[in-house]
Amino acid sequence: MYNTSFIKKILLVATVVLLYSCDKDFNEIGEGLIGDNHFDLVPEQYGVTAFNQEVTPVQSNGLPFYGLGIYDNPVFGETTANFVCQVGLSEYKPTIGENPVIQSVVLTVPYFSHATAIDPKGGNTYVLDSIYGPKDGKIKLSVYESGAQMYSSYYDNTGSLFGKLYYSDQDTNTPPQKDEVNFSTAKIGVPLNDAKDPDSSPTKGTQNDNFFFSAAQTVIQTPVDANANPVVYTTTYAAPQMQLDLNKAFFQAKILNAPAEKLSSQDVFQSYFKGLYFQVEKAADGSVSNMAMLDFLKASGPAKITIKYKAKTAITTDGETTEDKVLTINLTGAATSLLKDAKDSNYATALTNRNKDTGDDRLYLKGGQGSVAVINLFNKTDLIGYDSDNKLVNQPNGVSDELDEIRHNVIVKKWLVNEANLVFYIDAAKMAPVNKNEQVNRIYLYDLDNNTIIADYVDNSTNALNAKQNRAVFGGIITVDATTKRGISYKVRITKHIRNLIKDSTVKNIRLGLAVTEGIDVIASNKLRLKNDVISEAPRGSVMGPLGTVLYGNNVSAGDADKKLKLQIYYTKPN
Repeated sequence: MYNTSFIKKILLVATVVLLYSCDKDFNEIGEGLIGDNHFDLVPEQYGVTAFNQEVTPVQSNGLPFYGLGIYDNPVFGETTANFVCQVGLSEYKPTIGENPVIQSVVLTVPYFSHATAIDPKGGNTYVLDSIYGPKDGKIKLSVYESGAQMYSSYYDNTGSLFGKLYYSDQDTNTPPQKDEVNFSTAKIGVPLNDAKDPDSSPTKGTQNDNFFFSAAQTVIQTPVDANANPVVYTTTYAAPQMQLDLNKAFFQAKILNAPAEKLSSQDVFQSYFKGLYFQVEKAADGSVSNMAMLDFLKASGPAKITIKYKAKTAITTDGETTEDKVLTINLTGAATSLLKDAKDSNYATALTNRNKDTGDDRLYLKGGQGSVAVINLFNKTDLIGYDSDNKLVNQPNGVSDELDEIRHNVIVKKWLVNEANLVFYIDAAKMAPVNKNEQVNRIYLYDLDNNTIIADYVDNSTNALNAKQNRAVFGGIITVDATTKRGISYKVRITKHIRNLIKDSTVKNIRLGLAVTEGIDVIASNKLRLKNDVISEAPRGSVMGPLGTVLYGNNVSAGDADKKLKLQIYYTKPN
């Protein structure tokens, strides 16, 4: 009996000590969950200053995919995306054979797509993904031999190895900057995709002047016996892709008739055949244009040029023997997106007339060589401050900021920070002309001072069906109206970031950046050619795509007060 009573007392004391320790730590760091009925959840709102920042020419190589086409956004203006890349043989030192004669040269580039149904004739029906602008839009597409030598890396004067940077304006940088090239003026000769359809053909110009991104599946017919009469084929099907017939005479001379040493290694070949330059213009028939995101360098099946030819392989007593042969050139190595913007006048004005001191009424976020927003948390106040030793002090001139007030409430009043969010409301009126399928699905909040993530980004939530929806707790995902399917707002959680500022008064209250993103898991930044007093880099996820959105800022009119950008912090407070 004595032992049982003693053990119970020990357990009771230990429990009290443990709870006290937990409560002490809980209050010291300002963290925790909603408590029992002794606490009430109370939201508080704090000031934010946010302004627009233009992204000037930015590094546009090293992307997971690239745009091609012309996208006319009614809010932001027109973006033209050209593309240039290196090429490489699938096999070096190939055995060409004697007297080779080309039968066909076809360039194929895979599209992003998904199957929607089974085609009763075989294969599937598809819908293309990542198409911006009208689905039936057209462009004038010209594929040239590139005359610009590209590199993936280079050595500086000290012998250190660096990745080579190419910039978004290297089609328009005339004259080129030092050690740069203008890819447009460096292209060679005439377009290689020069196949002409008859004037009466319903597909006239689809190889070049009136090219369009077709959702039709690819039908592949392979002869079972080429010598049979008639020839018998097997038919297979593949997802939609670009298929362009290229000039046979060019590849006969450039590849099949090339000196053997030119095809001997990657370095030699890429100096000999420097690459391809894809140029887009308005379609010849005046159609509205569009833009597609393309996976040119897809590792599992890259864009490629397939050369089919016949060559003499042996001489027998019956005469010469010819063989059908195939040589493949892959689009590989260094590549870059080349962007040109014709800004809408309202968008251009918003960037020019930004207010870094008091903030802007609207925030324009746009991908590519577009724009981001710069965010400063907490307004200045006349409140008494709180120093690094957790002592109340009068700040110089009686001026402090709201962060001092928060530290005081957490450490002295024992308030507990449950959640902190930035909520960004979309300007529905300004975004109304934009197709609802071309709304920005995700925005990305980051540490702008250091071009890296904030603490809340470390969120392991995943979406097996759509990787773009990963890190859902961190947020930034668009909220849409259930009826209209138009965007309403974005919410980004910054709870850990705020708690870190509360816990340690020596932690710098960094500037935050806000950008659109085509991939929330892409956290690298791309460098601006010329850094300014605000930014030196832009998030790579933003550079990857052309879409944009308009958000309410902090400096709004009285009529828009309910949409004003604010920091919201939810506390539990002791009674």
